[in-house]
Amino acid sequence: MLMFWIQFALVLGAILLGIRRGGVALGMIGGLGVAVLVFLFRAAPSEPPIAVMLIILAVVTTSATLQVAGGLDYLVQLAEKLLRAHPKYVTILAPFCTFFLTMAVGTGHAVYALLPVIADVALKTKTRPERPMAVSSVASQMGITASPVAAAVTTFLAFSAKAGQPLSLYDILKITIPAGVVGVLAAALWSMNRGRDLYSDPEFLKKLEDPEFRKSLDVSVTTLDKQLPRAARLSVLLFFTGVATIVVLALDQDFLHLGLIPLVNGGKPVAMTTVVQIVMLAFGAFILFTAKVKAAEVARSSVFTAGMIAVVSIFGIAWMSDTFVTANKPFLIEKIQAMVQVAPWTFAVAMFCVSAFVKSQAATLTIMLPFGLALGLPATLLLGLMPASYAYFFFCFYPSDLAAINMDRTGTTHIGKYLLNHSFMIPGFIGVGTSTVVAYALSRLAF
Repeated sequence: MLMFWIQFALVLGAILLGIRRGGVALGMIGGLGVAVLVFLFRAAPSEPPIAVMLIILAVVTTSATLQVAGGLDYLVQLAEKLLRAHPKYVTILAPFCTFFLTMAVGTGHAVYALLPVIADVALKTKTRPERPMAVSSVASQMGITASPVAAAVTTFLAFSAKAGQPLSLYDILKITIPAGVVGVLAAALWSMNRGRDLYSDPEFLKKLEDPEFRKSLDVSVTTLDKQLPRAARLSVLLFFTGVATIVVLALDQDFLHLGLIPLVNGGKPVAMTTVVQIVMLAFGAFILFTAKVKAAEVARSSVFTAGMIAVVSIFGIAWMSDTFVTANKPFLIEKIQAMVQVAPWTFAVAMFCVSAFVKSQAATLTIMLPFGLALGLPATLLLGLMPASYAYFFFCFYPSDLAAINMDRTGTTHIGKYLLNHSFMIPGFIGVGTSTVVAYALSRLAF
């Protein structure tokens, strides 16, 4: 028992130190943790999450190519047109725009261009910007578990296959998409009446006494005047065709049985984790050629940089966590299994707490899924708890939250005096809590 707690302290310390350092440090310090577990504690190293890393590489490369081709900007312009056409409903429409934008492209980083537009539309209609801004930032991250090409979804896909309890892409999305939609709706409805109306807020009225502040409010923000490359629309069409191809192949494997996926190695179909890699890289190449994208610009794009950081982080931290779980599996089963199986919500709480620090749903799942599987929790039950892998709104230091604060010129979207009383806390709890409850209920009904 003492050895378990020493190793647990090592793993936890490595995670906290990696979080504090930030970026790729999480991966490198995770690798250091593997070295200590193997050479000092003589634990057998587990297999690193190669399939997960390759899927992320393929999807991120294609998403970055789409960004350079102007496709992300085109999607943002479509969202802005919708918001400006129905400005009175910005608090409901904006979070759904950010949710579906993330769901479409597999990354929450697409939200940054839309946040200033949301703030501008709210200001034009005299809506308190905090109402749509906070929930839109939260919704943009909730969309990750509902995206067929997001790292978190493909991570779950790979781990369920590795555990011998394979769930298809359709199995995952039929739970996470409706759960995410209901969660976003619940958070948006609560946000409609949060705080004082803008022109009844004493703090805002006091700021209006400053001529410079009033002048800053007169600046209009829009993406509609941005000239996009000619191939922007085509790049979006190609990207969505790639996503649709993955979905069709997943459906064929489960229901259609048209033989679209080749049979290899004694008549077994190619694994969906491999199919995702093949299809995304292929359509990335199509976008590269048709949009005449320069490869060097893809490597320099913000989406590619963020994706590569995620790959390195997951590499080290998942390897360390899986090595620790494998080495201590008998102890975990003996001490914790009964409690978690009787009250599965305790595992959701644990996953939520890890996510609050790790700030990545894919990384959270790579850490926690081996724990859950080692405890005997079925993959279908873990699927129902998947929305709880998003909790990095809790400390309000995630880039999309900070961007929302900075882009709200009125100052209503804020970090409170006591750090945790910030604009994102309640929408986050409502959205994640609701979607987790719905996902859990749907998983019990579906499986």
